[in-house]
Amino acid sequence: MTEDLKGLALDAIATSAAADDPDYPSFHVVPPVGRLNDPNGLLVDGATYHAFYQLSPFHPHRKLVYWGHSSSTDLLHWHHHEPTIIPDSFYDRSGAYSGNAIVLEGRELDLAPAQAAYQLFYTGNLKDPVTDERTASQCLVTSNDLTSFTKWPGNPLIPTHSQGYTAHFRDPQVFRDPDRPGEYRMLIGVQRTNETGAAVLYRSRDLVAWELEGELSFPGAGGAFDSFGYMWECPGLVRVKDEDTGEDWDVLIWCPQGITPEREGFENIFPCVYTVGHLVGTELWDTDGTFHEVDRGFEFYAPQAFARRPSEPGPVLLTGWAGNASEDDQPSIQTGRWVHALSLPRALSLRNGRLIQRPATDLPDDAGQSALVGRPLETGQYEVVELRGHRSWQLRLEANAAPSSGAWGLRIGSDQSHVDIVLDEGALRVDRSTSRYTQYGAVRTVTLPEGCEPVLEIVHDRSLTEVFVGDGILAFTLRSFVDVSSSGARLLVERPLELTSASTRTFPPRPDAL
Repeated sequence: MTEDLKGLALDAIATSAAADDPDYPSFHVVPPVGRLNDPNGLLVDGATYHAFYQLSPFHPHRKLVYWGHSSSTDLLHWHHHEPTIIPDSFYDRSGAYSGNAIVLEGRELDLAPAQAAYQLFYTGNLKDPVTDERTASQCLVTSNDLTSFTKWPGNPLIPTHSQGYTAHFRDPQVFRDPDRPGEYRMLIGVQRTNETGAAVLYRSRDLVAWELEGELSFPGAGGAFDSFGYMWECPGLVRVKDEDTGEDWDVLIWCPQGITPEREGFENIFPCVYTVGHLVGTELWDTDGTFHEVDRGFEFYAPQAFARRPSEPGPVLLTGWAGNASEDDQPSIQTGRWVHALSLPRALSLRNGRLIQRPATDLPDDAGQSALVGRPLETGQYEVVELRGHRSWQLRLEANAAPSSGAWGLRIGSDQSHVDIVLDEGALRVDRSTSRYTQYGAVRTVTLPEGCEPVLEIVHDRSLTEVFVGDGILAFTLRSFVDVSSSGARLLVERPLELTSASTRTFPPRPDAL
């Protein structure tokens, strides 16, 4: 008898204790049960945001990957929906892997064979149970209401990997070609047969029939990306405007596995990087091979931008997996049978070739204000009164911090179990060594980019913390499992410090329901 995979997943969700876990975040996307990883199919539908994601509802007992689904009207209160893509077809029975979405309208909707507004693309994973040989295919699911979803009867669209590449051929990103109206492109992360990473581009007029264009190349990069790791995961191209010049740039964001640059950073098992240029055909011009990490934190991977209708433009929003490969042994598995989360959506821009990331849920104008100045405590700490007793909050601090001001920052939690986030002599130092989760990094120091302003914004949600420095020029994401009895935060200073602005906002626990 064929298993009812959807029914089994719904049973697991119905009996889940995840939402009762005191570590379960209040305003981030988290799994209703089991394991979450890559964000998938992110899209904006009018005033509603939809986040699909890799979901393993039976983790750690059975590693079968579905697409989970949550939605929100404010990017803060997320509602769980039933799993969307069920791995029950001959081409995805080993898992419905990552992909993205595109939202159609007008004439392009009429011309699409499925005539459905929402087109979700993903990689179907199939492993031979005897040989363990993998087949990766690119597949389509459609919907007209984001409630019911239909697998395209002609799946798979691209049944196997192209010649010259291995079966590590996955994570499609489909987007409109801005230079050729009425045409679409698909970017796929691949591994060449010589076991180096790359990305390839396909082209289509109807989103169903796809023709290989060729490999993405970098003519001005001096060979920097010719042998750049052994596999490229989750590649994505997004067009972002420079804040100073107003010029549009194409930002390639991807996860090259196996790179070890001889410079600061890249401490995680797999990094996530970006480079900036202009896409012409299959060539990314105006990049000289310079690349940066998207996020310098302990946990961040596989980010993706939200898709929009052309008639409903808005800020470029990016969300990533607040996790990384092989890091599933977090405390929440024992306390609530769930693990991992997505980052808060971030609004993107560029400044002098560097990606600027700001929380998409900026503090409102009426957020709590306090100068937070006065006599320092004997321990060299100021009390942040607004955050006492709270475990989910957003805080932005701006300081008149000269080099002589010494170290300053924030302690989350208690003296016994805490995370310290400190700016000191041109560097950000994050120390979670007294927390309940240190296996994949306890202390990390990051040199601040040149000209970084003394602005520190922290978004903390029970067991997940995101740090933004210098008005978004540096982002740092980490899991912050301090003792559940610890709450609030306090300012750390070496000597009296003038804070020119302090804004806070707190959030109640989430009222979760399927």
